[in-house]
Amino acid sequence: MKRREFITLIGGAAAWPLAARAQQPAMPVVGFLNGASPDGYAPMLAGFRQGLKETGYVEGRNVAIEYRWLEGQYDRAPSMAAELVRRQVAVIVANTPGNLAAKAATTTIPIVFSTGGDPVQMGLVASLSRPGGNVTGVTQMNQGVAPKRLELAHELVPTATTMALLVNRTSPNTEPQVRDLQAAARTLGLQLHVLHAATDGDFDTVFATLAKLQAGALVIGPDGFFNSRSELLATLTLRHRVPAMYEDRPFAVAGGLMSYGGSTPSMYRVAGTYTGRILKGEKPADLPVQQATKIELVINLKTAKALGLEVPAAVLARADEVIE
Repeated sequence: MKRREFITLIGGAAAWPLAARAQQPAMPVVGFLNGASPDGYAPMLAGFRQGLKETGYVEGRNVAIEYRWLEGQYDRAPSMAAELVRRQVAVIVANTPGNLAAKAATTTIPIVFSTGGDPVQMGLVASLSRPGGNVTGVTQMNQGVAPKRLELAHELVPTATTMALLVNRTSPNTEPQVRDLQAAARTLGLQLHVLHAATDGDFDTVFATLAKLQAGALVIGPDGFFNSRSELLATLTLRHRVPAMYEDRPFAVAGGLMSYGGSTPSMYRVAGTYTGRILKGEKPADLPVQQATKIELVINLKTAKALGLEVPAAVLARADEVIE
């Protein structure tokens, strides 16, 4: 073999893998825009990745995920949504308020939302069954469940006339939460004090105020920032001896008194399956908004005893899980 022929042969062989790689489709990128922080959000991320896996996608193998965490600073949502649009991600997955910012940032990139509120009322979709446009997702409709948490608190502490509600002042869901809980409080003959927290530093003020109010119980409003602080909130409520209830099971598992609501990790699993289906070519407009139908009541009986509370038999009988 002539030297020139040998060099040509070697060069051609070396080029084969490069040519093959060039023909392979680029790995799709999913933008994950979340109002919380990665600390404490592991169960939700696990649910999302499980949903992706069920549709054939594994992070790092055939799909990449670009994470944008607001860390409770919801005013950063528009700029981070714009970043993902400039990145030309294949799908944007967001929770409140990231989903509102994403919708404002693009009308072409598919958006999969997760929310505890009413997505029609929030302006995310035209209807649950026919979302239309580039947006679909999953909702727990937790705003409708929130008044039930106040009723449960009243059953646990029937002699209390003052209750407190903790909300994130920067969340777009705050106004309907407060409105619904105030209406429920009037029906029950209770005085409801609304407290606000948007950072870890706010919690000291919240619990100092609770002590002054001598509130019988605390209802924590559903919020992504609070989701990522479930363990911290559970610890604080136990330390300050405040009967408290939240939407998420991890709150009760970590030592909070009670949780009542849908499963947030399950909601993120559905968001993961919708993301995978869209990556495979389905259109958001053709995917009806999924609504959580199962609501779970979890009671931490150990915490109840530590607080000196006797949980009524009727409440225990309704519990899906009792932690002892």
